[in-house]
Amino acid sequence: MIPTYDLDLFADDALAEPYEHYRRLRELGPVVWLSAHDLYAVPRYADVRSVLENPEVFCSGRGVGFNDFINTVGVGTTLMSDGDQHRRLRSVILRPLTPKALAQLRPHAQALADQLADQLVRRGEFDAVSDLAEVLPSNWVPELLGWPDDARARLIDWGSANFDALGPPNARTDAAGAGLMEMASYAGHLAQTTLPEGSMAAGILAAAARGEIEPAQCPLAIIDYLAPSLDTTISAIGNAMWLFANHPHQWQLLRRDHDRIKHAFNEVLRVETPLSSFTRVTTRTIEIDGVEIPAGVRVMISYASANRDERQWDDADVFDITRNSAGHIAFGYGDHACAGMGLARLEGAAVLGALVERVERFELSAPPIRKLNNLIRSFASLPIAVYPSATDYKANKIGGR
Repeated sequence: MIPTYDLDLFADDALAEPYEHYRRLRELGPVVWLSAHDLYAVPRYADVRSVLENPEVFCSGRGVGFNDFINTVGVGTTLMSDGDQHRRLRSVILRPLTPKALAQLRPHAQALADQLADQLVRRGEFDAVSDLAEVLPSNWVPELLGWPDDARARLIDWGSANFDALGPPNARTDAAGAGLMEMASYAGHLAQTTLPEGSMAAGILAAAARGEIEPAQCPLAIIDYLAPSLDTTISAIGNAMWLFANHPHQWQLLRRDHDRIKHAFNEVLRVETPLSSFTRVTTRTIEIDGVEIPAGVRVMISYASANRDERQWDDADVFDITRNSAGHIAFGYGDHACAGMGLARLEGAAVLGALVERVERFELSAPPIRKLNNLIRSFASLPIAVYPSATDYKANKIGGR
């Protein structure tokens, strides 16, 4: 008998405080029936990883969202494809995101982060979402993509709509429809224009001209770059600021050992996973940890629950940058691991690296405001006060609080 969980995981209160729900799901078993959403859930780390390692049985080509509309219109994207089709699309998307390509971008990203950090530390107080977390993802990444300057004002709204639209039928999903269509329409227009030479979007059009992908796939391939590069990275950077403001000892550990920036960002991603979940559809009957799941059913894979699984992590709810969190699955795993994870890591490391050189400690200067999204865990506003490192601040001659 598969246990049942009756509460709505996408209700406002559950999105605001999800972790007790995840704990209950993990306690119930390796597979749980979600009666409010008419699907199965896999909440434990080892089982989620096992699902992600088996795309032949847990397919993405029938959609990874929680509603029929998005799972129909999204078919054929990198996110919602399988097999050779997925590999062809992914190979095109990944070309400008190789480790070598990202290494060439790193100095520019760090320079932008350093400049931004100098400005914010001068101010002393700022919103860690609009003034910090959103800046590189919404300005620098569209520049890399080749997205026109005059069409960037709606990017953050469109990115949020993209993830809301993947949720189950609810008010957020309904409200996301207009933004989703606007983004798709503009991407279609962009695919018909002359794009900056060397940009990521131009690379997609060039791949279509060579016959590697179909021209009709270009607009959605452009969105494959854009939408995930916004909300997930903004979420991760904002969550990092919130965690360090609430755990000042962890910030001091990072200040004493800057080499732990990569580890610290991994721990941020584990504890406050930006993307909560996707779904898959089973292509045949399959057992998970002794529990049989029928063929042709939709299954939720919860990255956020898996990353707090007590079976995988000691003191799983504790934020500890000294732990080895490299095994987290915030970016997924296997064939469908996030193609842009390297760029997100680069941005996160650049921001933390800039701040750790300049800031002695953070404090929340006002209560934060959660941004409720069907799939992304983030803040709408996160007022922060920063206290500069006296030595570094004086050396940089940028004033003080």
